[in-house]
Amino acid sequence: TKGLVSTLADQGNKQWGCYGTYIINATDTAIGSGLSNTNAIINYCSETDIAAKICYDLNLNGYDDWYLPSKDELNLMYNNLHLNGLGNFTTGTPGNINGWYWSSTDGEDNGDAAWVQSFKDGQNGSQATYDIGIKDFYNNVRAIRSF
Repeated sequence: TKGLVSTLADQGNKQWGCYGTYIINATDTAIGSGLSNTNAIINYCSETDIAAKICYDLNLNGYDDWYLPSKDELNLMYNNLHLNGLGNFTTGTPGNINGWYWSSTDGEDNGDAAWVQSFKDGQNGSQATYDIGIKDFYNNVRAIRSF
């Protein structure tokens, strides 16, 4: 059996990191690409207290192969977990940035923004880069792993 599993809680509220640097090897959106995106971020970004590094360093329940989900993996979590009342995702409040989650998918070739997804009520899982996905903004982080 192959699949994805999410942690049951957020790993915090962190920056994506590497503001101003476009990580071309972290641009894949597809399901199955979060690990390679995360590895690219770790290899090309020297910052340490960032979303990808927090997931990469996570050791939870005997597993140490966690990573930051790609844009499409994050959307899968929204549709299959959040919309079914599972996962204990942060939904934030109106006018509050909380409720947005980082993906591992870099989003703008000027290096300023990466893809995020809203888990806020009433936003229907909106995905964005600019305005919310600016790399030095603080958004929620949720690690996943494949099995």
